[in-house]
Amino acid sequence: MTQPKKRPRLMTVDGVVYRWRIRRRPAMRGPLAFAIERADRRGTVLLAAVPTDGATPPPVPVLVAAVIRQARASGWRPDSPGPAFPLTVDPRAWAH
Repeated sequence: MTQPKKRPRLMTVDGVVYRWRIRRRPAMRGPLAFAIERADRRGTVLLAAVPTDGATPPPVPVLVAAVIRQARASGWRPDSPGPAFPLTVDPRAWAH
């Protein structure tokens, strides 16, 4: 059985529009993973992995916004060219 295509979605975080899509779900053995980039220009793509460690993650849009903010604080520059920016998100950052 083939998996349905994962369509990109748009989200505005702190006044910037990003395009994101789920790359992998935990049911597929591994962390929840996203690819995120600026929607209005080419630049560095964020490849974020979110290990759930049994914790229930927040709703996906809330999680994506938190991942974007954490990546920006960690040095991701989505408007600059460069290789993909990998980020593993600490579940304690969103599991309260």
